Amino acid sequence: MQLPEQRYYSPEEYLEFEVNSEEKHEYIDGQVILQVSEIPNHNTVVGNFGANLLMALKRQSYQVFMLRQRLWIPQKRMYVYPDVMAIADQLEYAEGRRDTLINPVFIAEVLSKSTKSYDRDEKFAAYRTIPNFQEYILIDQYKIHVEQYYKTDNNKWIFSEYEDANLLLNLSSIPCQVLLGDIYDQVDFSVEA
Repeated sequence: MQLPEQRYYSPEEYLEFEVNSEEKHEYIDGQVILQVSEIPNHNTVVGNFGANLLMALKRQSYQVFMLRQRLWIPQKRMYVYPDVMAIADQLEYAEGRRDTLINPVFIAEVLSKSTKSYDRDEKFAAYRTIPNFQEYILIDQYKIHVEQYYKTDNNKWIFSEYEDANLLLNLSSIPCQVLLGDIYDQVDFSVEA
């Protein structure tokens, strides 16, 4: 299924198209953008990180979602698909939807060459408009490098970065520690995309 010519789409038009599409698209204030296919390293990192979160949060009041869960950011009029997100307590849905969430406390994105600037800038700015949002993790898929942003107060964020496989990433918004070596298990750094 293909979108017609490039033009402004209402959120309703986007959702009608997206629900029936085999490919995933993000929606940014009227523009519909195809999500590019990812290389295996991207999916391996997402799977490794998500699996660690799932195990750490088992039987706790958190739910973890990976890759295909749509998120609505009302203040920016954006529908996006974070690589990994966690929601504390009850799921909250976009109005009239049961397939679109609005209340993550934690989001992680795996950086690709084509999206790293967008993930660091516009997407992070959009995520910060979500009232529940407390922590953002950016994971490089081409080398061991993780960036952590944690909200401490209104409009105040602490930044940390990690580049050693033997370091523990202590998440601040959810009760979880992840060894960087586990995030990068079986990632082939010789693959470039």
